[in-house]
Amino acid sequence: MPRLREVVSLAVITGVVLGGASVASHYHEQRLAQRLAAAQPGEIVMFSTTECPYCAKARVWFDEHQVNFAECNLSVSEACRQAFERLGGRGVPTFVVQGQVRSGFDPAWIAGALGR
Repeated sequence: MPRLREVVSLAVITGVVLGGASVASHYHEQRLAQRLAAAQPGEIVMFSTTECPYCAKARVWFDEHQVNFAECNLSVSEACRQAFERLGGRGVPTFVVQGQVRSGFDPAWIAGALGR
C-alpha cells in the first residue's frame, strides 16, 4: 500500500506541474495577443506565399487574436515579389515591423519590434 500512495502522489504532483505550465503558456500567449492587437494598420507587414503553411498559421493566429497586419503575397503580386527581393528576403513568412526585418513567425519578436 505505501508504494501505491507514492505512485498516486507522484501522479498528482506531475498533473499539477503540467497543468500549471499549460496555464502559464496560455496566459503568456494572451498577453502577447493583447500587446499585438494594439498594432496600427501597416505596422506589421507579412510577406507570404499562397502555399506556405507557416504563413497560413501566422494568418490564422493574427485573425484569432484580432491583430492588424498587412499581407504582401509573392504568389499573386509582382510588386510584392520585387519588394521582398529588395529586402533580401530568404524565405516566407518574412515580417517587416517598424523597419526591422525577420523571417519566421514569432509573436514575441513582433511585440518587441513594436516596442510593446
